[in-house]
Amino acid sequence: MIGPGGRMIRSLIEETGAEIEIKDDGKVTVVSHGEGSAELAMKKIEAIVEEVEVGKTYVGKVTRIMNFGAFVEILPGKEGLVHISQLAPHRVGKVTDEVSEGEEVTVKVVGVDEQGRINLSRKVLMAGGDQERHRPRDQNTRRYGKKR
Repeated sequence: MIGPGGRMIRSLIEETGAEIEIKDDGKVTVVSHGEGSAELAMKKIEAIVEEVEVGKTYVGKVTRIMNFGAFVEILPGKEGLVHISQLAPHRVGKVTDEVSEGEEVTVKVVGVDEQGRINLSRKVLMAGGDQERHRPRDQNTRRYGKKR
């Protein structure tokens, strides 16, 4: 919440105009002269400490594009990967055919692995999207479900 050298708190104070104090026990106090700045500060603080939920849909910003997918920041300081296969219900040739850096996209958290990496999908939210993600493959079944 505080960030390196108090950078996160300082930026929140500057952005909202509210006074923010964090006690050693973790209690956060927000004081402002106007109700709007206090509410804005509280919403931003809640977003920072919010935990990512599997199955929840978020609107996030594309932060980086790689050949294999796009990284999307869904909460402040929390980003996940939308693999190229999860960008759209159709085959995607290049990631940049579907999204661009800085674009806001709606994604669903489809998993968090044991290393804490967040896996996202746009495809499951789109018409024609495969709702069953990563079905276990039978050894007698090829990639597209045809029997060997």
